[in-house]
Amino acid sequence: MQLPSSSLHRPLVALTLAFSALGLLAELLRSPLQLGPLASLLSLSFEGNLPSWYASALPLVCAGLLAWISGDETSDRRHWQALALGFLAISIDEAVGLHELLSALFTTTGALHFGWVIPAAILVLVLFLAFLGFLRRLHHLSPRTARRFVLAGALYVGGAVLFELPLGWWTARHGDENLGYYLIDWCEETLELAGLTLFAGALLERLAGRGLQLTPRADAPTR
Repeated sequence: MQLPSSSLHRPLVALTLAFSALGLLAELLRSPLQLGPLASLLSLSFEGNLPSWYASALPLVCAGLLAWISGDETSDRRHWQALALGFLAISIDEAVGLHELLSALFTTTGALHFGWVIPAAILVLVLFLAFLGFLRRLHHLSPRTARRFVLAGALYVGGAVLFELPLGWWTARHGDENLGYYLIDWCEETLELAGLTLFAGALLERLAGRGLQLTPRADAPTR
């Protein structure tokens, strides 16, 4: 079975755009129309709703694609496998919210209201340095894929880490139950979804032309 990369990427783009647009409408119309439960169902700022399900499913898709790629790679296989495990961890964190527990370890305020951004920023720097050689080799083999990897990472980190700074500053001053908070958080979550969607597209492009073959065991019964 051949992998139709473009056909598989379009639904992800459509879903990302739909969740982002519906989430923005939910924030803007929450108070004027008294949407209540409907806004909570569609808001990108809430947990346990449709956007949060998608936000955890998308990195899981990336993890599966990375694992698929690693099976055929003769070089840098460990890097591909490490990325697969990393995106599996991101999926679990999106579903459970483990990173928020780290904030309890830091007594910070203002832009660092959410203290977990401190270890997150250190982790991002360490991972960037660890994968710098991998990105250089990837750029040599496939410049387009390498550029999309870097852009996807910048979008995701920009949303997940950098946008936590203005969100933390706003929360410390105005709380987290107002339109300003919801809109900043919407920008953050949309950047994360955009980065993951772009990354999934780059992975699908990398897999383009590869077939998926299911081969039964030699000793499997024929009927």
